[in-house]
Amino acid sequence: MVKLVKSCLRLSLKITNITIGFMGIAMVLYGIWMIRVWQRDAANSPSSPDYAQFPWFIHAFLGIGIALCAITCLGHVAANSANSYCLSFYMFIIFVLLLAEIAITADVFLNSDWEKDLPEDPSGRFDDFKDFVNSNSDVCQWITLLCVLTQGCCILLATILRTLGQVKENNHEYEGEYAEPSAPLLRPPEMPSNPLYPYVFGEPHPIYKIV
Repeated sequence: MVKLVKSCLRLSLKITNITIGFMGIAMVLYGIWMIRVWQRDAANSPSSPDYAQFPWFIHAFLGIGIALCAITCLGHVAANSANSYCLSFYMFIIFVLLLAEIAITADVFLNSDWEKDLPEDPSGRFDDFKDFVNSNSDVCQWITLLCVLTQGCCILLATILRTLGQVKENNHEYEGEYAEPSAPLLRPPEMPSNPLYPYVFGEPHPIYKIV
């Protein structure tokens, strides 16, 4: 029963973890598309100093996408091995990611001048992304909610899987410490026989002679 529950938890963690991987792949593909557009614009304006290096927004998008893909690989390894250390590290990474997302969201909603804290983006891709988010606010809210719920489910499933593994290890240690030697099933235990009557078990009965 425990093995069946652990198998279901592993499968659920893998499926939930794949969702994070899809988000990372989408961000990496969008970052590659921005690089291609940036290179095309740089080829059309070779004398402009703005095209000397990639803007920070492209670096940030690619970095977050690669980080999400790496977290997905870590979660897949942790789900396969069900090792407590791997699961603990995976939960810590997801928890840090959640804290970062909450901090960024709070700064955007509470600070009206949050855009001034960011460096200037000469490519204009950040403004395009911001306009897309504003024009599709409902879709972006659902996507954000899906991201948060996915990460929360990953932490919950990893915690349950880690707890089951620790309970199983503790049970094995308890059984190994207090286990009693078991009797063989096919051969009955040897019983001491009486030396005077080798084929009679128990105490010998006295025999009286009739005179």
